[in-house]
Amino acid sequence: MKNSITVFLQHGSQKQSSKTIKQFSESELVKEIIIISSDEKYSSFEKARVIHSKHFNSSETIKLISQFSSTDYTLIVTEQNSIKPGQFCLDRFYQIAKNTNASMVYSDYYEEDKGKPVPHPVIDYQEGSLRDDFDFGKLLFVKTDLLKNIVKKDENNFKFAGLYNLRLGLKQFGAIVRIPEYLYIVESAEEVGTEEKHFSYVDPKNREVQIEMEKAVTQYLMDIGAYVHQPFKEIDLSAAKNFEYEASVIIPVRNRVKTISGAIESVLKQKTDFKFNLIVIDNHSTDGTTDVIKKLSAKDEKLIHYIPERTDLGIGGCWNAGVHHNNCGKFAVQLDSDDIYKDENTLQTIVDVFRKEKCGMVIGSYQITDFNLNELPPGLIDHREWTDDNGPNNALRINGLGAPRAFFTPLLREIKIPNVSYGEDYSIGLAISRQYKIGRIYHSVYLCRRWEGNSDAQLDLLKINANNFYKDRIRTFELLARKKSNKE
Repeated sequence: MKNSITVFLQHGSQKQSSKTIKQFSESELVKEIIIISSDEKYSSFEKARVIHSKHFNSSETIKLISQFSSTDYTLIVTEQNSIKPGQFCLDRFYQIAKNTNASMVYSDYYEEDKGKPVPHPVIDYQEGSLRDDFDFGKLLFVKTDLLKNIVKKDENNFKFAGLYNLRLGLKQFGAIVRIPEYLYIVESAEEVGTEEKHFSYVDPKNREVQIEMEKAVTQYLMDIGAYVHQPFKEIDLSAAKNFEYEASVIIPVRNRVKTISGAIESVLKQKTDFKFNLIVIDNHSTDGTTDVIKKLSAKDEKLIHYIPERTDLGIGGCWNAGVHHNNCGKFAVQLDSDDIYKDENTLQTIVDVFRKEKCGMVIGSYQITDFNLNELPPGLIDHREWTDDNGPNNALRINGLGAPRAFFTPLLREIKIPNVSYGEDYSIGLAISRQYKIGRIYHSVYLCRRWEGNSDAQLDLLKINANNFYKDRIRTFELLARKKSNKE
């Protein structure tokens, strides 16, 4: 077991790096510690060798790690703040990696807060865990011979996606295993706001990064047989008969007395050249929401107030109730009970795209606002990263597809929506994009309100993990479906 690990450490401050080096150098498993620095002037460090790479996450860095690692296993430390290994931390990584023959191992960890360790659990890796921001923690324990094989065959020269590309490659050669134990402590770093992180993939400042990430995941999907490509199917609109209404807006709602009237009114004022209605699925509200909807429905026959008999429905289940309602139109259009359409042309704009492009689904763009409709950063979310050619593939990497979402009702009735309250829309979007064209609208047609009472308010880590795990499971289902479809 001695001298079985080469540690590669991202260069941080002198103080932080010294702490980490001291901690890891005390283990007899460690043969060598190597600091990766972007500063050419930085050339020496006590008990550590220094090598240079301009970007830590680059292909250049991965090639250097491959070149300088001379042990069975390679530990990549992705955190600049100091790391304090727990009791027999490296022994545990080594034992699990060897016993499972994993290509990579990672673990839960603690974050230090005011001198006390705060648990930071991570989630299990799945086949569909394709997000480039998947949280592995700060220590990646990699089987060195696989790393070297991947580098030898890799012709990419990524500036930002090198580490992501390595992870995708490792998945092809073996399992990526999580140890559900808190094996080390990280001195807490200042966190980026959750809103900024959530929408980083649509931020124009990050476009160069995202292009590389997309290239990496696209090649991976090709390699494993899950890549989809044009031509995608077009919808035969003439076959959709027996629809009294051209479109229905569907609003699932429970206990949104503060916002439901605004949402409803933004629909009822729509100006269209077709007949439409609004189906509000009132999921047994108890806060006065039901009374608000009743009063508004009495004033306008376009508003259908539907209270389902079932009491086990999530947002997806409510959507199913609306889509399968006898009065649902040919196109089913989303509006959340917290939000509003930007103006009276939103519905017409969406239906026009269906008519022109004959797509299975249309996705618009939206602005993030506060409760009083004042714009909040990052403002417009337009998902311009989408392309007709590769959007359905890149969709497996990113965390959402946009809003508002609208569907060809016969197709949605066939697929069915998962009866959950998170990720149900993403699941349907992936399923449709596997075979059908997705239409896009790149100007704002929707205002998405952030306030303390809605589901997009800040979540705790356990809830974030649960949400991410479910979306990764959705991606896994879709990945397997695409593999199967490509073989048929």
